[in-house]
Amino acid sequence: MTTPQSSGADLARQALAAARAAAKTQPVAGPKKTRRTMRVHRGEGRDPQAFDAILNTLRAEQGWEGGINGGNLLDQWPDICPPELATTVRPTAYDPERGLLTLEPSTPAYGTQLRLFQNKLIQHLNQALGKPAVRTIRVLPPGGRRDGAPDPAPQPTAPKPEAPVKTRETAHAGYRHTLALALENRLTLPPETAYEEEARRRQEAALRANRQPESEDREAYWAQQDAAAAAGPTPGSMAASEAAARAYARSQAAGRTPQRAFDVA
Repeated sequence: MTTPQSSGADLARQALAAARAAAKTQPVAGPKKTRRTMRVHRGEGRDPQAFDAILNTLRAEQGWEGGINGGNLLDQWPDICPPELATTVRPTAYDPERGLLTLEPSTPAYGTQLRLFQNKLIQHLNQALGKPAVRTIRVLPPGGRRDGAPDPAPQPTAPKPEAPVKTRETAHAGYRHTLALALENRLTLPPETAYEEEARRRQEAALRANRQPESEDREAYWAQQDAAAAAGPTPGSMAASEAAARAYARSQAAGRTPQRAFDVA
């Protein structure tokens, strides 16, 4: 007995069924994605380049960002500052490390304006430059010393001659004459007699004997305070108005306020 041979279509169906069964048990990994790398040709430095490109490269390599900001700020001050400050305020120095801009106004009024609106001016300049290059503004007095200028050397002062000590003997002649007249006509009190001394002693003893003790004074003060509190505030005063308003509010809360027969709008 001979077995029938499978045709090509039967073999294809069997292979497809086997592949499906294998896919269910062992999923096939997807194709790996290859990452394309782009090579940028930077040239050998011999190709012609624009001047601004060379300047930007030098600025990035040498760290000249702050210095260039300062140069742009000082050179372009009339263009980046507010219009009213272009001719009335002059920048004198810029410190890129601290972000310090030194300005010299033409008049004290503009100096006061710079101090009052310093934050707004810093925001305006940073927006014009496109980066926070200015953090602090120093305002010089009109015609003040520029940054970097040496301090003036102190001028030697000549020693002052010592003034003579003034006494009554070396004072002015008019003062000595007036003093002599005052001493000559000075009023001298007569000495106290025995009767006057005895009267003074009796008066002091009577005052000490009739003086009230401190505790009595405190009790009298407390009595005055209690009487004032019981009498209430002075009529017509602010305290009296406040007390009347509080009493009316308490009566309303307790329901003792008389009801109106007709509410008048």
